[in-house]
Amino acid sequence: MKPYLTITFALAGLANAQVYTQPPASKPAEPQAPVNDTASKPAAADTKNPLGQEIPLLDPAAETITVGGVAIPLGDNRLLRARFDKFLSQPPESDEDAARYRRTIAEILNTISPLRDQKPDLYAAFKLLPTASSYPGDANLCGSLAESIYMAMLAKQDVNGLKKLNETIEDEKQSIISSGDWMARHDKASELEKSAPVGSGKGGKAAPEKKTSASEGAGTSSLRYTETLRRIAEIEALKKANIARTEAQTLRTKAQYQVSMIQWFVQRRYEHVLMAARFYNQIWKDGDSTLRIDKNSDVSKLFSQSAGVSPTVSSLDSLSNEAIREAEKYVEAFDLMLSRNELHSASQRLMEAFALGEYLAPVATLPLEKKNRVAKYFRDLYELYGTLRARDYTKARELSGKLKSAASDFPSSKVDSVIAASSLASDLAIEDAKAQLLARDSDKAAEKIREAAEIWPTNPKLDEFRQLVNNSSVVVTARNDFDRLLAEKNFREIARRQYEIAPAIRGDASREDAFRQIVENLTKIETALGKAAEFGRVGQNCAAWEQLAELREQFPDDPKLGRELELLAPKVADFTRALDRARQFENRTPKQTGSALSWYLKARNIHPQSKFAEQGVKTLVAEILPADSGRP
Repeated sequence: MKPYLTITFALAGLANAQVYTQPPASKPAEPQAPVNDTASKPAAADTKNPLGQEIPLLDPAAETITVGGVAIPLGDNRLLRARFDKFLSQPPESDEDAARYRRTIAEILNTISPLRDQKPDLYAAFKLLPTASSYPGDANLCGSLAESIYMAMLAKQDVNGLKKLNETIEDEKQSIISSGDWMARHDKASELEKSAPVGSGKGGKAAPEKKTSASEGAGTSSLRYTETLRRIAEIEALKKANIARTEAQTLRTKAQYQVSMIQWFVQRRYEHVLMAARFYNQIWKDGDSTLRIDKNSDVSKLFSQSAGVSPTVSSLDSLSNEAIREAEKYVEAFDLMLSRNELHSASQRLMEAFALGEYLAPVATLPLEKKNRVAKYFRDLYELYGTLRARDYTKARELSGKLKSAASDFPSSKVDSVIAASSLASDLAIEDAKAQLLARDSDKAAEKIREAAEIWPTNPKLDEFRQLVNNSSVVVTARNDFDRLLAEKNFREIARRQYEIAPAIRGDASREDAFRQIVENLTKIETALGKAAEFGRVGQNCAAWEQLAELREQFPDDPKLGRELELLAPKVADFTRALDRARQFENRTPKQTGSALSWYLKARNIHPQSKFAEQGVKTLVAEILPADSGRP
């Protein structure tokens, strides 16, 4: 074997360090108490429906609207919303036919008004009802009112006929009573007074007189008188039956008439209620205006529970007038707020006006351009409701900004707060899930990401996490490769793939320590190789060899370092042979100090800056000359 290989193997045998030194086994660390991460947990998502809370509008759950202290039912709120959407897309009822219809309604109300200069004219007003019913928007309600009035008048004629019949049979009864009284006084049988013959009595005395009573077939005992009494009782019963029939007929007719009034009131046809009430007062002038409805019905409770009074025709009339006035005020407020660009409040007022009186002129004649602004605003508002319900906060943020620019009074504080809080909670949960995933705690990561998805299902960062999960197989592969390369002592491959391996072992203290040690040592080796290359370029091969040979003692298992030393060995054969011979003489027993010193000096002669030769010379000189010899 060549001499320069001898020193190489000797250096390898003396090596006591490697690129990576495995730490000694230690006792397993005691499990630490779980860290309370309550502060990092996002707040639990509120499961309540946000609708009706973030944006105050007409209560979506409301089924009534209060007018004059009485809660008027609005019916199915979903149907009301559908009707309102249809209303916003319809042109205004402002053509000539609509104007003529409203003039006819006003004329009918004026004709039967109690405040009319002349007395109310029921028949003149009745004749105008067919004209009003011909307008499509009336839905033939005026025709129904005319039929109700006609039936009421027929029933009233029937009642009047019964009254005349009662008067006739009353006259007959009085005549029969007079005849019976005369009969009782004058129709008596003659009394027969017969005297007994003289001496016909006992003892020759005269017999007493015998008086004969009236005949049983005459006077009050006669069949004719009995028939008179029976006829009087029969007439009285018939009269009472007719009176009861009259009262029942009147009540039934009023009840049937009032059913239409109540129906129109619930349908918010207040002008028809006013007409029906005024016709009612002209048909029945008995002062009875009580509504004949079931006390347990919703309509009865509407008045009794709200106002604490029993419903009457007059109360329907009053509430209808109040509702008409309220609707006009709502529309006036709508116009004022719309002119100020307070679109949110204006939309509320218009919805309230429509819910209260959609068939009234101020609402029905509203210009289409105003309704279009409200319709566009409501579409965005309903879409915002939907996005908040679906927790699509990206779209909700966009719609909120759009509504802010459209309406100066849009109440965005609650919406923005909900969006900000939910977005932050979802983002924090995702970051926590990433940390748990990198810590290889898949259960906690799944829990956190599920929590984030429940808070904000469309969070864009969920896609980032999904990408991270898709790449998790790469992370696992890189971690396994690191363990394999570490076991094989293939440290060069670990250093080459350091940017791939580093993220995969993050959070693992033992792997991170091994990885850091490998990278630092290989950096030191590469630095030495770089210096050796510089020495080689300037012809200082011995200096280059010494630079690498010194590291070889620390890292005998590095293949690149060994290969570079092998490449330099032929170029420094004399130098390495001198060092090798010096160490051989130095290590003999007994030690041949002179020969060893001469070889070290020869090596220094070949490479004057040799650290190895200088160290050997100093060691041998120290042995030859005592410390107190005064050597320099």
